[in-house]
Amino acid sequence: MDPEAATNGTAVTEFILLGLLETEKLQSLVFVLFLFAYLLTVGGNLSILAAILVEPKLHTPMYFFLGNLSVLDVGCITVTIPSMLGRLLSHKRAVPYGACLTQLFFFHQLAGVDCFLLTAMAYDRFLAICRPLTYSTLMSHSVQWILVAVSWACALTNALIHTIALTTLNFCGPNEVNHFYCDLPQLFQLSCSSTQLNELLLFGLGFLMTGLPVILIITSYIHVAAAVLQIRSVEGRKKAFFTCGSHLTVVCLFYGTGIFNYMRLGTEEASDKDKGVGIFNTVINPMLNPLIYSLRNPDVQGALWRVLVGRRLLT
Repeated sequence: MDPEAATNGTAVTEFILLGLLETEKLQSLVFVLFLFAYLLTVGGNLSILAAILVEPKLHTPMYFFLGNLSVLDVGCITVTIPSMLGRLLSHKRAVPYGACLTQLFFFHQLAGVDCFLLTAMAYDRFLAICRPLTYSTLMSHSVQWILVAVSWACALTNALIHTIALTTLNFCGPNEVNHFYCDLPQLFQLSCSSTQLNELLLFGLGFLMTGLPVILIITSYIHVAAAVLQIRSVEGRKKAFFTCGSHLTVVCLFYGTGIFNYMRLGTEEASDKDKGVGIFNTVINPMLNPLIYSLRNPDVQGALWRVLVGRRLLT
């Protein structure tokens, strides 16, 4: 470490993202796979969004939140994957300091909205099943937009705090990030100043962003399960469990990988595992969400078919 650099602030002006693989022979394969995954994810989520917009049956609070989730999934994968593909094409792995922080900010902004939006969807299921008589009042259009706006505001606060706190750290070298996008745990490892405050913020805000929503989601579904078990109709129980099951699957995938990544600080030895978790966060989860919500859902499937073929089916 250069003492003079340490006292003068951030000496590093760019970071070197090592990517997924260092073997050049396999980089072409990685490019093709991730390009295909990106196009599939964007196409799938935009198709879900289009289906929700054109199908009157899907103009309900649950699908309103699902449409917002699709937009977020497109944003999350767009923040990380196109830049990685560009580096693979150009064979230039350097990323300017400002661009790295910008990517980190937008990724945490969009992922943070995801946290609260999934909680809002659980609350919607709770009201629909446990409070059906007052559902339309408690989940009105204004309430839906308020929940989305609060989600964006809370996520913006979280992303700003982490980004501003990161600018207080000194980076004097080395500047190699063993990842394919800029994220907090990997950048902490490169700092030549104390990251104690940043780590406290990561754990403290991490609980607010993941722990509190998970508690609310679990509480909602405990009440939902109790209400569903009281439904006499077998078909009614199946429909309720299926609707909630799709959402719970997405919640487990999203929070499971997020907690693994941010509730423990990465080490040099864990960096390869971090890449695997990063692939789940940025590629696998956004790609699976349209499949999870459309699978065995006749309303969504019918709307998707009408969007794809450009005509209405007879009902």
